Amino acid sequence: MNLEAFNRFAKVFQEGQIIFSEFEPGDTFYLVQSGQVRLIKLIGGIEKILDILQPSDVFGEMAILENSPRSATAIAVDTVTVLEFNRQNFEILMQGNPQIAIKLLKTFVKRIYDQKKRLMILTIKDPAAKIAAVFLTLDEFHPAADPHSPYREFMTTLDDLAHWAGMSNTQTKDVLRNFINQHQIEVYTDKILVKNINIFERLVNTNRKR
Repeated sequence: MNLEAFNRFAKVFQEGQIIFSEFEPGDTFYLVQSGQVRLIKLIGGIEKILDILQPSDVFGEMAILENSPRSATAIAVDTVTVLEFNRQNFEILMQGNPQIAIKLLKTFVKRIYDQKKRLMILTIKDPAAKIAAVFLTLDEFHPAADPHSPYREFMTTLDDLAHWAGMSNTQTKDVLRNFINQHQIEVYTDKILVKNINIFERLVNTNRKR
């Protein structure tokens, strides 16, 4: 993306600086130019890491799209440069750079869906059901060649599952070990085989009703 014309909207945040806080009103969103941004959320009094954003990632867009309070806190991991947009200069962006605007809008749509799925997973209390919900989400993102088969192969890792579930690697490993002992999954270095995705769907649905 060529955003040099928008450098006048650039802002710099130092390591550990809060870009915005959860629940505060917001009328701006950001595009990361350099550095990393950590998104965190308090769930049940516990701080959960939602994501670590990289250059070209967009965040804070829900304030623009839904006119709602911030759903998470954004903190600079290191020295971060972002482009800050509000409704007014976003309109300028859309009018002057339609190709860039289309890319951003596609990012918004995907981010909204991903965020809602992620928050649904984080609200599940049972660790096993959390991991099961992650597998169901991955199954949505990468549909199986044969949707009628309960067997699934996911090119994912322990770190990826822990990240999506907002759990530690140790917790995630314990859950996977139990699934292995129950003959529900097989774990390899770069992939995990789920023998019956329907079992995970029932597990998640049961925990949602509690």
